[in-house]
Amino acid sequence: MAKSVPFRLAALKEPFMRFAPAAAALSLALVTTASVGIAQDQDQAKPRAAALIMQGKALLNAGDTQGAIDAYEAALAIDPGYTPILIELAQAARADGLQGKAIRYYREALTRDPGNFAAISGEGAALVEKGAIEKARRNLARLESLCGSNCPETLALQTSIAAGPPARFAADTAEDAPSSN
Repeated sequence: MAKSVPFRLAALKEPFMRFAPAAAALSLALVTTASVGIAQDQDQAKPRAAALIMQGKALLNAGDTQGAIDAYEAALAIDPGYTPILIELAQAARADGLQGKAIRYYREALTRDPGNFAAISGEGAALVEKGAIEKARRNLARLESLCGSNCPETLALQTSIAAGPPARFAADTAEDAPSSN
């Protein structure tokens, strides 16, 4: 009777050892595909995120860019799959003078939705503000090929490129520059 117990344990151990790696790989694959499905883009924001987006828009219109950024970041934490939050966050970053950060948000939005006209146009405008006119022209060409030359986003980017980069320092403007040293 004592010999039969180790035999049963060995009999159970062999199939377990044989199929455990395959079962672990299969479960890992299922977890990965399930998590990808959760992070899909959504058509509408969650109610709490929508309220924070509206609060951010109101703060941005009132001139409180940092408050707007905080509201948008909170909305993004609540609803990370809603891409328009990134566009709003990028616009607030541009208003705060953080063009590099805005470009990063626009590119994240473009990673999620490569045909997002607002993200292409906004990234181009932020590039103009940084002084990268040629890169902005590439965005304009891409936008024209996607939505045409009369698209509102295309017209906005054309206007930004025509205006050129803003003067960053007082010495950049001709009237404030000293006539001689």
